[in-house]
Parts: sequence; structure tokens; C-alpha cells
Amino acid sequence: MNAIIISALWGIILMLCAVFIKNKKLPGYIAIAGVLILILSNQYEFFAGPFFNINTRDFFRVDSLGLLINTVALVCTLILFLLNGNEIESIGSHVAEYFSLIFFVLCGVSVCSSYNTLWMLFLGLELISVPLYILVGSDKTNLKGNEASLKFFLIGMFMTAVLLLGIAFIYGGNSLGSFSINFFDMGKGHMPILIASGLILLFIAMSFRASAVPFHFWAPDVYDGAPAPIGSLMATIVKAGVFIAFLRLFENSFAAAHHEWQPLVVIVIAATLFIGNIAAVFQQSVKRMLAYSAIAQSGFMMFAIFAINAPAEEGLLLYLTVYSLATIGMFAIVSKMPDYTLDGFRGLGKAHPWLGFSATVFLLSLTGIPLTGGFTAKFYMLWAAVRDGYHFWLVVFALLCVAISSFYYFRVIQAIYFKKPESDPAEPIQISRGFKWTLSFIMFIIILLGIAPNLLIDWIYY
Repeated sequence: MNAIIISALWGIILMLCAVFIKNKKLPGYIAIAGVLILILSNQYEFFAGPFFNINTRDFFRVDSLGLLINTVALVCTLILFLLNGNEIESIGSHVAEYFSLIFFVLCGVSVCSSYNTLWMLFLGLELISVPLYILVGSDKTNLKGNEASLKFFLIGMFMTAVLLLGIAFIYGGNSLGSFSINFFDMGKGHMPILIASGLILLFIAMSFRASAVPFHFWAPDVYDGAPAPIGSLMATIVKAGVFIAFLRLFENSFAAAHHEWQPLVVIVIAATLFIGNIAAVFQQSVKRMLAYSAIAQSGFMMFAIFAINAPAEEGLLLYLTVYSLATIGMFAIVSKMPDYTLDGFRGLGKAHPWLGFSATVFLLSLTGIPLTGGFTAKFYMLWAAVRDGYHFWLVVFALLCVAISSFYYFRVIQAIYFKKPESDPAEPIQISRGFKWTLSFIMFIIILLGIAPNLLIDWIYY
């Protein structure tokens, strides 16, 4: 509850700052201060309970996993502000509003991590989505971004209607007459047609927001067209909120019917892994490659929905953490590059050794190379699938897709260290000492979690 209330209030404060403050730098500092307050308040709730004693009528139910996902999202937001604060300020003239919308997104993520009714799920997803429609098209000079914003808005509104229709079907077929996700009588005997239809519609709506195939068609254009910090936000922090909402819904409401809807998840995982990785192979733009990579990574996160067991929860927390850190780091490096294509990365290891090394560590983690957090995260997700005991072929298929992903990730590493630039850059890359230190911190956490993942996972059982 702390994060929900404070993030909403801080978003309002930043909206007021847009009226009274004309300095473009000051909103960034206020936003960083707000994220720090959110992190501390969320940790206080984890150890001591909420600040506010509010009777929510069981609309919310806070647990350790949800608070940990909140912490991951908030820490990643802080890192995003530290790395890309200048890029956010350069998007346009409404800097305070951009930061304000990001705080409303964080409020939505906090709702998604603790909701206990379908209406709160709807509210959380809309709090995430509506600000993003604006943020994606915030750079009015970028025609590609304007097109991406319109496409995202139109498809997002359609999927909102699908979500609402699914909620209506679930309510109509629910003999208890409740929207609470804990009181559905599902999977016990014959499943009513309304319940089955609602389940499928909810699965489609959630898969769209998770950019899982075949509901992924919006993601490459939106990630590529949005300003780099906003693309990074969508691929990481937003995805954390969506997947914890996904897991809570299917773990609490539909777990009893697990083996009835599991084949549907299997098809989506296989398609997401295959299409995401194959499409990424043919991309020449590193930014667009990261967009397809985000789709493929969603396939691995879907294993948590497939398995619905303790290793799945542990794996999802670890995966969201290391994937978000590595992706934010890569998007930050890409935003500094004058050329987003593979040719733009030629010779980066020699011209800017620390940038080249950082990008290499992030790409190795995204691939799943041992001694990085990406390896342990993928191991946990596959172990959760093996523990489930069904569809073992899917684990083998996922490993083959990892081999495919290594091709396009290592192609960037090859350009960084083993190819010379075709010409001298028109403008040298300018990076601050703080930028380097933040990249160093991300690398340290990724390697630390690759060696000792229990430092994070054990907190689920606090």
C-alpha cells in the first residue's frame, strides 16, 4: 500500500511542478528523490507493515513476492533515471509531465503486485497502459514514435475491451458472485462455458501486455519508435508489473484447472521463443533487435505461468531482476550511440573500453552464459518446468532457442571487439563518471546474482 499511495501522490506533485517550475533539470532531481522515498517506504512495509491503516475491503492482499517485485521495479526505475535522465529531459519541453506519467506507471505496477480482485487488476493494468500511450509518442518530432503511439493506443484499447469481456464472463459464470480472485470455484468438476471463455479472454489480454506471441505484433514497432528511455521502461519495469499480475491471477484463480489450460500456455511459450529469436536474428538495428529479444525473453518468463510452483516464483523474481538490469543497461548504451545499427557498435571496445565491456556483460547475461544472473534465471525457469513433470520437450526446445539467441547477441559482441569502424564518428560519445559507476553497479549485481542467487530468492520466504 505504501508504494501505491506515495507513487500516486508523487505523480501529482510532479504535475504541479510542471506549472510552477520552469527549470528542466529540477523535475529530474525531484523524480529521483521520489523513487528513493518509494524504495524506502516499500522496504519499511516489507519489514514493519504499511504506513497507512486503510480498510481495503480485501481488494488488496500484500505478500513478500509482490513487495519484492515492487522493489525490483523501483530500483530499476532509479537506475533508469540515473542513466537516462538527460535523455528524458531532451524528449520535449514537458519534462515534469514525463516523470509524472512514469510515477503513475509505478502506481499501476504496485497495484498489479498486490491486487485481490479482478477490478483492481483492470485498474492496475490501465494505470500502466494509459500513461504509456502518451509517453511512447512524447517526442512530437519523431514520426516513427507518433505512429507507434497511435498503433499502441488502438490495439491497447481493443485488448482492454477483451480484458473487460473476460472479467464479465468470469463474473457471470461464478456461482459465488464475487470478483475476488480467491473465491472462484474453478477446476472442481465441470468448468462452465462462461468461466472457460473468460479464462481464455483474460489469458489473451495478459499475453498481449506481456508481448507474447501471437499477441506481440505491436511490440517491435512501439519499442523501436519510442524514445530509448521509454522503450527501456516498457521492456523491463512494465513487464515486471504485467508478469506478477499474470502469475497472481493464474496461481490464485485458475490453479485448480491447471492442466486444462496448460496446453494453451505451452503453445504460446513455444511460439514466443521461436518467433522472437528467429526475428531477432535478421535485425540490423540493435534497438530493434532488443525489441525482439524482449519478446523472446517473455517466452522464458511464461514458464512461471506454465509451472505454477515454488521454483517458478523464485525463477520469475530472479529473471525479472537480472533481465531488467541487463536490458536497462543495454538501452542506456544504445541511447548514447549515434548509430543504432550493428555498424555503429564497430570498434566500441577500443574507442570506449568500459562501454564495450559493459555491453558485453549485459549481452552475455541476456544470452544465459554461466557466472551471470541470466544463466541462473534461465536455470530456475527450466527447473520449474521440469518439476512440473509435463511437456519435457518444451525444455529442450527452449534450450535450442537459447542457442539461436546466442547468434544475434554474440554478433553485437563481435562488432564491439573484432570489427573496425568503417569511418570515424562525426561526434564522440560523451559519458559521465556517474554513468560509468551506474553501469558498474548493474554489472556487479548481475554477476553477484549469477554466483549467489539465494541472496535475492530467500527473501520470498521472509
